[in-house]
Amino acid sequence: MQAMQEGENTKDDLLGLMLESNMRTSDEDGQSISGMTIKEVVEECKLFYFAGTETTSKLLTWTMIVLSMHPEWQDRAREEVLGVFGKSNLEYEGLNRLKRVTMVLYEVLRLYPPAVGLIRKTYKEIEIGGVTYPAGVLIELPVLLMHHDQDIWGSDVHEFKPERFANGISKASKNPGAFLPFGWGPRICIGQQLALIEAKMALCMILQHFEFELAPSYTHAPDNGNMMRPMHGAQIKLRAI
Repeated sequence: MQAMQEGENTKDDLLGLMLESNMRTSDEDGQSISGMTIKEVVEECKLFYFAGTETTSKLLTWTMIVLSMHPEWQDRAREEVLGVFGKSNLEYEGLNRLKRVTMVLYEVLRLYPPAVGLIRKTYKEIEIGGVTYPAGVLIELPVLLMHHDQDIWGSDVHEFKPERFANGISKASKNPGAFLPFGWGPRICIGQQLALIEAKMALCMILQHFEFELAPSYTHAPDNGNMMRPMHGAQIKLRAI
């Protein structure tokens, strides 16, 4: 804030834009407005870091673990990446042609969703499933349980089968609304597309240059605390190719 008050350029970064809002007291027409408070700026920064960084890193971690457990899918994904990009730098249009990589990421998000549950609050009386709830009721959506529900996904629900997403999310299960790694409805994760693009780019670069497998010290122990993570870390051996 001191740098901005001294006239330093904020370079239009996210923090600068929010602080500009905090310092603004009127709009272009001279009307008095209330910008973001410092507390709101701090909380937004926490949210962007926690929701925008930790989630994607956990997705990539689980993807490398699962592809180490299923080398046949690692080979298939690498074959697709090399077929589209070779060893060259990635480009956006090519990312949209990566069907196998997308299927792998969706299946990892199904098995190991970063957020294991979502909470919504009723703002008025509403009927859901034949039950009427008053305003102010907290409703939890158990994402992890829904993603592992045999009645929705079939008897192979606990198996890593990316091919279930071969025809898209809507055809992957008996209920198209059962896949909720980014939430659903008007409050769906605003960073969904960015997160998937980031994950695709990172995974493609890894597949271009490395083969990988689990180290003998790895112990498979998913921990579904605040966010799904491997309890004892992910010890992975990489070999340059």
